[in-house]
Amino acid sequence: MSPRGCVLVVDDAPETLGLLDTVLEDAGYVVLMAQSAQAAFTVLDHNRPDIILMDAVMPGMGGLEACLRLKATAALAAIPIVFMTGISETEHVVRAFEAGAADYVTKPLQLDEVLARLKVHLLAAQRAQVAHRALDGAGRFLFAVDPSGRLLWATPQAASLLARDEAPVSEQLARQLAAGSMAPGSLLPASSGTTGADVRISFVGVPAPDELLLRVSAHAVQPERILKERLDLTSREAQVLLWLSYGKATRDIADILKLSPRTVDKHLEQVYNKLGIANRASAASLATQTISDFNG
Repeated sequence: MSPRGCVLVVDDAPETLGLLDTVLEDAGYVVLMAQSAQAAFTVLDHNRPDIILMDAVMPGMGGLEACLRLKATAALAAIPIVFMTGISETEHVVRAFEAGAADYVTKPLQLDEVLARLKVHLLAAQRAQVAHRALDGAGRFLFAVDPSGRLLWATPQAASLLARDEAPVSEQLARQLAAGSMAPGSLLPASSGTTGADVRISFVGVPAPDELLLRVSAHAVQPERILKERLDLTSREAQVLLWLSYGKATRDIADILKLSPRTVDKHLEQVYNKLGIANRASAASLATQTISDFNG
């Protein structure tokens, strides 16, 4: 039977893991296992399952805390999470949905019900993934948050751009957006979250209740700005160093920047002193490496 999808099962009980491993593999799923929430994050460092089946109550980090962490991470937020909870643990059901869970099943597990619920949520997730990839293909890198600023979903490219920050929109700003205080197309303030020199976020609109749609875009950072900020240089020193790294001689740099050769040499002397280097070759090498490291 061809695989229907990949399921990550998280439970501290070995017997539950063993049972679900057998049942899910027999049903055609690829199965990943973790005996704790911490172990699940280790698995997620190297794998991206299509759905997660997680025990709500575990020693150490519980399933609810793990769900909140997952939903706050752009690259993982779209993965549906189905909780497993005891019949008497009704408070966990409410808290699970508040944390962003897609569904829950009760213990002792009814295996036919587990399989049915997984199938429904996998189908919905796969349809959403197709739509998100289409948006990326059209150059619309979108993500959504709720009025508290909690990440709901992100297209793959948006998730990549947002990967460095787990709170792309602050709670205060999200509430302002939900209240209609900013017009669609407006650029969010740079202090709102993941907005470095190369990333910008703009408000798209409110497509559904409690869902705010935003767009993220990448903007190339000028290499002289990288040198200025990373090496603590003045703007002119960074410009001179950049052209030096391009293999230009002093007279060429002077012509390009409309400076005298003497002034160029003075700027280079300042660069050498600040960076603790002695010659043009070392300066050029450092500049090239600095820009390369920034661009990853």
